[in-house]
Amino acid sequence: MKPMLIGAALICAALTAPAQAQQADWIIPDILAAAKAEGQVTVYSSTNEQEALPMWKVFEEATGIKVNYIRGAEGPLHGRVSVEARTGQHSWDVMNAASVNIIPEQLSLAWEPPNARHIMAEARDPKKRWYGVYAGYDVPQYNTNLVKADELPKSYEDFLTKKQWVGKVVIEGTDRDWMEAILQVYGREKGLKLLKDIAATLKPVVLDGHLAIARQIAAGEYPIALMNYSMLITNMKQSGAPTDFFPLDPVHLWFGQVGINKNAPHPNAAKLATNFLLSVEAQTIASQNGGRVPTRLDVESNPKDVRERMAQRKIVFVQHSAEELRGRQKLFDEIFRPK
Repeated sequence: MKPMLIGAALICAALTAPAQAQQADWIIPDILAAAKAEGQVTVYSSTNEQEALPMWKVFEEATGIKVNYIRGAEGPLHGRVSVEARTGQHSWDVMNAASVNIIPEQLSLAWEPPNARHIMAEARDPKKRWYGVYAGYDVPQYNTNLVKADELPKSYEDFLTKKQWVGKVVIEGTDRDWMEAILQVYGREKGLKLLKDIAATLKPVVLDGHLAIARQIAAGEYPIALMNYSMLITNMKQSGAPTDFFPLDPVHLWFGQVGINKNAPHPNAAKLATNFLLSVEAQTIASQNGGRVPTRLDVESNPKDVRERMAQRKIVFVQHSAEELRGRQKLFDEIFRPK
C-alpha cells in the first residue's frame, strides 16, 4: 500500500473539549443477549497487561462477559493465528495489535462497528477488516539529563553532525515503516543515502523492543534514539523519568488496530468488544492511563498538545502487507545490520 501524506488541518480540525463519561453507549442492544449467552470473549493483544486489564474490567462489569486476555508480541500472535487456522482450532475472537491488517482476508470478518464512524478516516479500513484504536507516532526520544535542548537535531540530516553520539544512538530492530516514511518524504535515492550515512556515521545500536528502548533511555543507558513511540515516551516522562520526545519530519503514523476472527467462537461478544475499543469510554481510559493517542478526535489526548505538536510536522501513514514487510525488513537490516 502506498504511504499517504496527511495534512495538519486534518489532525487538528476536530479537536474538542474532553469527552464526558457516557453510560455504556458502546453496548449494541441487538446483539447483547446473544453475546451474554456466549459468556466470554478471547482477545489476542500486544498491549501490556497494566494498561489493558483495567480497561477490559470495565467491559466485563458492563456486560457480564468474561474476557480471556492473551498478551504477546506481534510475531508470536500472528504465528498462533496461523497455527490455529491450519489445524482448524480457532481460539481467538478479537485481535488488538499494530498489524491486524496482515491477517489473511479469509480469516478476517468484514464488519463496521457503530463507533467506527467517530474515528479518524485514516483509521478505517476501506474493506472494514480493521479499525484504529489508537494512533502511534514515531519520534526521536532523548534523555533530558544527558542531552541539552540546544543539542537536539533540527532534522534527520542534522543527526550527522552529532559526532558525540557515535555508538550511543539507538534504533529498534523492526523500524522498517519509519524507514519507508523517510524514503517517501526524501525520495528513494536521497532517503537511502541519508539512512546509510546515519548508519555509517553514528553506528546506531540496534535493540529489540520499543518499550525496552524507552526504559533504557529514561534510565540514562543511552542518550538518544532515532525514533520511538510517543506514547511510551509519554509514559516514562509522566512517571517522573528524565525523558521526552521531539518530532522531526517525517513523523511516521501507524495505528493500534482491532479486528474480528471470521471464525470467532464468540462472534457476538467479539462485536461488542470491538465497538467498546472504539468508544469514548475505552479511548479515554487508554489515553489517561497509557498515553495512547485516541483515534476519536472527541477524546482528549494525553498530553493535551500531542496532536498539535505532531501536526506541525509532515505526518506520513505507512502500512505494509505481509509481502512488503519482508522486503522492508530485509532493506532495513542491510542498512542498520550489515554483515
